[in-house]
Amino acid sequence: MTNSVQQAREALGERLRELRQSAGLSGSELARRAGWHQTRVPKIEYGKTKPSVIDIQVWCRITAAESEIPDLVATLRNIEAAYREWRRSLSGGTKQKQHEILRLMQQSEVIRMYQPSLIPGLLQTAEYASAILRRSIKFHGIPDDLDEGVAKRLERQQVLYKGDRRFHLLMGEQALYNDVGGDSVMRGQLDRLLAAMGLPRVSFAIVPFAAQLPMQLTNFVMFDERRVTVEGITAELTITQPREIRLYHRTFDVLVGQSVTGESARGLIRMALDARSG
Repeated sequence: MTNSVQQAREALGERLRELRQSAGLSGSELARRAGWHQTRVPKIEYGKTKPSVIDIQVWCRITAAESEIPDLVATLRNIEAAYREWRRSLSGGTKQKQHEILRLMQQSEVIRMYQPSLIPGLLQTAEYASAILRRSIKFHGIPDDLDEGVAKRLERQQVLYKGDRRFHLLMGEQALYNDVGGDSVMRGQLDRLLAAMGLPRVSFAIVPFAAQLPMQLTNFVMFDERRVTVEGITAELTITQPREIRLYHRTFDVLVGQSVTGESARGLIRMALDARSG
């Protein structure tokens, strides 16, 4: 779990502890009145256990702080939004998620994206996107809206051509070789990368195999200075803590320093194309 999520839990727990102390109650007494095990109160107060909405309502009633319920529940829901399991995020199919990403991009001026093992969605061909989303639908067991999801992903790419926003797209050389859809799909995708390198307002770079990475990394997207999304196997993390966002900026800058652009990047793409043709 990202540090910002844990810090938010701890801050919520601290506020609940203040309410308990103001009411003159010990943790064990509050637990007794609520009908909980006595260890539940300290676990909530120190961010070890996430309270439910009902927990907060019971807590506030016992401490005579019912007026605090709306704000505390809103805080809880913000924490829940920061850690979203894919089974929940994709419950409405892939189109809904594509629309959410598009909205975030439309609200941003500078988008920085690092993708170590796949082609970034903004540069994917329809065939490549179809293969990726088909895998996601099968793996997560979500509603099959493949055609709608691909259409929305391609629509999302229009942000590259509209408005004044800038894009810094960074990918690992591994993405040029990971097989998505077979040789024909990959050749078309690699040709698309070569064509996309000349887009205005788009900075495109590749981190070679031999680069010295600052740490073990997963893909992430940065929206201005306000938000970072990180994709894990089971969930997507949303990071808004300024200190953490600065660390992602630093990581991105280190990766940029290890990357190649221009003709050197084209050379890596052509090598991958030659491997497919051979």
